[in-house]
Amino acid sequence: MNHNQQSNDDETALTDFLASLTDYTPTIPDELVEHYLAKSGFQCPDARLIRLVAVATQKFVSEIATEALQQCKARPALIVRDKKDKQQKDKHLIMNMDDLSKALQEYGINAKHQEYFADSSSAGMESAQRDE
Repeated sequence: MNHNQQSNDDETALTDFLASLTDYTPTIPDELVEHYLAKSGFQCPDARLIRLVAVATQKFVSEIATEALQQCKARPALIVRDKKDKQQKDKHLIMNMDDLSKALQEYGINAKHQEYFADSSSAGMESAQRDE
């Protein structure tokens, strides 16, 4: 296979891919992508390019969510008390900000949430004690 034939195959594949973006409806709306692109100073009248950015963003968010889920699964499982069974493992995973922060760190994004501040050390404890 010579260089010209490979180049033509690449161009054909790219053309076909861009044509398929015309009919594809991404999860992230075109208007939202256009808004953030315009906000960063980028304007493009080609809807295919807008969709390409939407697909890339969707993939990026999906990878971060998957990594955060893996971080959540790696944490020790919490034990909940049930009326039928005193010690039953909770089958529902609860993802928290720490899971998301660890996943984002792998992509070079430093996301820290603000600490919870209260007027006293016992603030919020009354409602927790009523639940027990």
